Amino acid sequence: MAEMTEEKLAEFLKPVAEILARYGKKERYLIPVLQEAQEEYGYLPEEVLKEIAIGLNLSLSQVYGVVTFYSQFHQEPRGNNIIRVCMGTACHVRGGEEILNAIKDELKIEAGQTTEDLEFTLESVACIGACGLAPVIMINDDTHGRLTPESIPEIISKYK
Repeated sequence: MAEMTEEKLAEFLKPVAEILARYGKKERYLIPVLQEAQEEYGYLPEEVLKEIAIGLNLSLSQVYGVVTFYSQFHQEPRGNNIIRVCMGTACHVRGGEEILNAIKDELKIEAGQTTEDLEFTLESVACIGACGLAPVIMINDDTHGRLTPESIPEIISKYK
């Protein structure tokens, strides 16, 4: 994040300060505080993590340890639309890799990245649990199955 003046930083951290004010200075509140902060900011910037560490009387490394352990937490901005590509056995056998490659080509990003316009984040996941529809992707809460690489541009266009 670009350098901020002290005034802008204080304004930026106001939501996390309000979140912290609702909790006591106890380690057991770390996960709910992180969840609320991520909901507020869309991700967990370093400045927010520092403020949480101070607010809960924890070391920054303790906070980072939890953030990096749980996959629900994100330290980089995420897209408005999250695309999850299933790479489970059924999807793999039925062309999951080709679907992933088609999405990468369409969005010009790799798995784990977000488009510059913050419209899409692409994730490769172990299993979506819709094996009968393989290969399958989820965009946000929508499941798209029995895909071909050729179907990808049309599906993605619906989310732009």
